[in-house]
Parts: sequence; C-alpha cells; structure tokens
Amino acid sequence: MKIEQTIGVVLRGGVIISSVCLAAGLALALVNGEGGVAGILLRTGILVLLATPVARVVVSIAKYASERDWAFTLLTVIVLAELLASATAALVFNRRL
Repeated sequence: MKIEQTIGVVLRGGVIISSVCLAAGLALALVNGEGGVAGILLRTGILVLLATPVARVVVSIAKYASERDWAFTLLTVIVLAELLASATAALVFNRRL
C-alpha cells in the first residue's frame, strides 16, 4: 500500500471514530444529561480527533523508515517531536502537567 493510501486510511479512520463517539455522546447527553457515559464518549471523540494528526505522523515515520528514506524519516521525527513539545508546553503552561 502506498504511503498516501495508508495515511488516508489513518485520517479517515480517526475522523470516523471521532464522529461516531461525538454523535453518540451528544445523543446521550441530550437524552440523559451530560454526565456518565455521554461525557466519556464526548471526551473520547475529542481525544481521538486530536490524536489523529499524531497518528498520521507516526505512520509516516514507519512508512518512510520501511522504504529506507532516511531524510524524510528524520524530518518526520522532527515534526513528531515538535507536536509532542507543543502539547507538553500547552499542558505545562495551563498547569495540567
């Protein structure tokens, strides 16, 4: 499978899973209120949506490394490090970590 197809599958899967969780959570929240399972589904949907670009970068690293394209592997590792650093900085500056 080509790298573009693999990335497409990852992105599509992330959006579909996130959409299902958010729709189910919203429906439950409208019926039962915001707590309990509805809250868990809503948080899961948001988390999956936020994790989808990170998963794309991880898949890209694996594909580039399997193709022995070391320049793109290194560049993609740098992108992943920047993503993780920005997420860590956001958590630290908001005093969540």
